[in-house]
Amino acid sequence: MRIIIIADYGIAEGGAPQVALASAVALAEVGHEVIFIQGIGEARGGVLDGHPGIRRLSLDGRDVWSKPVLVGARDGIWNKAAGQALRSVLAQFSGTETIVHVHQWTKFFSPSLFAAVFEAGLPLVVSLHDYFLTCPTGLMYRFDLKAPCTLTPLSVPCMLAPCDPKSLVHKAIRVLRSRAVKKVLKGRAFTALHVSEVGRASIGRYLPEGARQVVLENPIECEDHGLRAEPVSPKLVYCGRLTEEKGVLLIAKAAREAQVPSLFIGEGPMRDAILAVDPQAEITGWMDRDAVRKRIAREALALVAPSLWPETGPMVIAEALASGVPVIASARAGAAGRVEHGRTGFVIEPKEGAILSAVRELQNVPVAREMGREAYRRFWADPPGPAKHAASLGEIYAQSLAAHHRA
Repeated sequence: MRIIIIADYGIAEGGAPQVALASAVALAEVGHEVIFIQGIGEARGGVLDGHPGIRRLSLDGRDVWSKPVLVGARDGIWNKAAGQALRSVLAQFSGTETIVHVHQWTKFFSPSLFAAVFEAGLPLVVSLHDYFLTCPTGLMYRFDLKAPCTLTPLSVPCMLAPCDPKSLVHKAIRVLRSRAVKKVLKGRAFTALHVSEVGRASIGRYLPEGARQVVLENPIECEDHGLRAEPVSPKLVYCGRLTEEKGVLLIAKAAREAQVPSLFIGEGPMRDAILAVDPQAEITGWMDRDAVRKRIAREALALVAPSLWPETGPMVIAEALASGVPVIASARAGAAGRVEHGRTGFVIEPKEGAILSAVRELQNVPVAREMGREAYRRFWADPPGPAKHAASLGEIYAQSLAAHHRA
């Protein structure tokens, strides 16, 4: 089978491209022909370099938000040049056993990507790492109300809501992009690959009628280094973008109240707000994955993921469990399904009091130790690694190809 994987980036600059890269390697290693098409940057560097089963191509584009404002807005809504370039590339790879899998498309490709795939007559799979396929902001979250969104995407109330995290101008551009997506997908058959049940529950009913919906969790790349030792100077640890919808201020407030050190691995616009709440918080900025794993394993009392939005992931939850680190996860997060409340961590409503209560239970050393052991045991009893993920993808691709040829 020939699999064409498409993502804005060919480096692991976030969860979506990280999954795209991991699945590309795993699929190639079980014998599939893999073509990796990236929109931005040179086609070199990272895990794909030198892999004999992967052909890597770049369209040499730029992130739409790095362009002059009007040009970026135009290309964000519909990148005509990207669509034309992709058509030329896809024309090289026709055939009854070829399938296109899109992981990320909003930073370069735009909805013109989907038009190009349909015009090439190729079956399409789209991984929903976010909600941009239906929701203008991609988050199903109201920044104006600080609450999950309950509006129907692209309804009049949705389009008028001042919910964008940046500005009303950004919201208008995103609405136009979402309307373009809706138009392109209308009446088209494709496979929507949700990465969690939370994702399907959040937007499944809003997807086009022709979408075949499947749930497949992201692969988790980690090695079994054994159960971690007792943490040194136990901290509340967060890993990811420092943004409002991630609930980072809840961690800072709980850490201050419980008098527990906090460690924030990542960067983002809430950095100053975190330090204003918890001046003792350590904020590292971005770190490579191996360094992140080591710090979490060595220092975490718990990994805290208090998502305020219906987050499709995050993958760091599983990575923490793999080291034997208890997790305090928001019930709104898709990956919270990996946490067994009271056994491997706590699944909570994202509120300061709920985090504080979980922290105080974990300050009982025997409780924390047993939760860590159980987290480690359960993860490695059936690890969700790339090879297992590739096998499941192969089945999904085969079903998508069969449905495409029957149509």
